[in-house]
Amino acid sequence: MRAEARSCRRCPLADTRCKVALDDGDPNADLVILGEAPGEDENREGRPFVGRAGHVLDTLLAEIQMTRSKVYVVNVVMCWPPGKQPPPNRQPRTDEIRACYPYVAEQLALVQPRVILALGATATRQLLGTGDLHSRLGERPNIGVATVVPTYHPSGLNRAHGRWDQIRLDFKAAAGLLRESDPRACHVSSGA
Repeated sequence: MRAEARSCRRCPLADTRCKVALDDGDPNADLVILGEAPGEDENREGRPFVGRAGHVLDTLLAEIQMTRSKVYVVNVVMCWPPGKQPPPNRQPRTDEIRACYPYVAEQLALVQPRVILALGATATRQLLGTGDLHSRLGERPNIGVATVVPTYHPSGLNRAHGRWDQIRLDFKAAAGLLRESDPRACHVSSGA
């Protein structure tokens, strides 16, 4: 799958990319971070979330005592959708998402996460069929038994700092779901 994705020509983004930003982190992680698409920095490095949004993501993960090496990070689209200046990025089109999503679905099936943080409307729509970021937590058959926690995309926090409180709550909710469903967790009963 990796070799096929890195040489993919399923959509026109293959003509403008430098590198495919396939994934980052632990492929055995219980938490998957699903973003929208790589930006310019990710296009150069070939890894998701290495630019400004990546720094915000690292900060949010640190707040829930996690690091990038303990989660699995992937985007709905793995090649940079360049935009007109400014901004240099644009949202991926439906045909680009459709072309790339089989790789993402295969990654999710291989990782088998317990929780997926869907960052932004594009990732949320792909997993839950709606772009409403706080409508519900959900489970979908095509992603196994993972619980999806929709939230804002870190790039949006640079423009609207009022969303910081909500995204922090969403990351804490994801961490709480991981603790609740952790088969290794020790639960002590104080009952009779």
